[in-house]
Amino acid sequence: MPQGPFDRYDAQLTTPGLVILEMVAEDRVDAARQLAGRLHAEGRIDDLDAFLADVSAREHQLATGLPGGIGLPHARSQHVTMPSIAVGVTKYGHALDFGALDGPANVVLLIATPAASFSAHLEVLADLARSLSKEGYRESLRRANDADIISELINSSLVFADH
Repeated sequence: MPQGPFDRYDAQLTTPGLVILEMVAEDRVDAARQLAGRLHAEGRIDDLDAFLADVSAREHQLATGLPGGIGLPHARSQHVTMPSIAVGVTKYGHALDFGALDGPANVVLLIATPAASFSAHLEVLADLARSLSKEGYRESLRRANDADIISELINSSLVFADH
């Protein structure tokens, strides 16, 4: 089986504790704060506000909305202790504008990677984008309504992605 960019890490990129179901956020900044709060609570980032500043700086460079209702805020940051993905599935009627041309996002994936891991950061973005380009995969994330299933969907999309 091909090696993914994070195979050398013992912990999984996401866990049920990093998933927020029925998320209600005021806007994409609030969504990022809620998701980063989960990363902070699990010890995956060491400074919540500094990490959020890095996410915000990245958001100002380019919109992070993908077609099909996906928000993909991400940052490489010195405040990330472990590569991670926090996932929010919005409550019905509470989709968020991440700048995608086809409309707001109802699945938000906050990707956090250490500042030194530039190539791995790009690889995980590419792997996720490949999976997220498939309607069936996006629909599975939206409909799962179970943190264990969602974390498994995310982790398996990275572990088994073609490299």
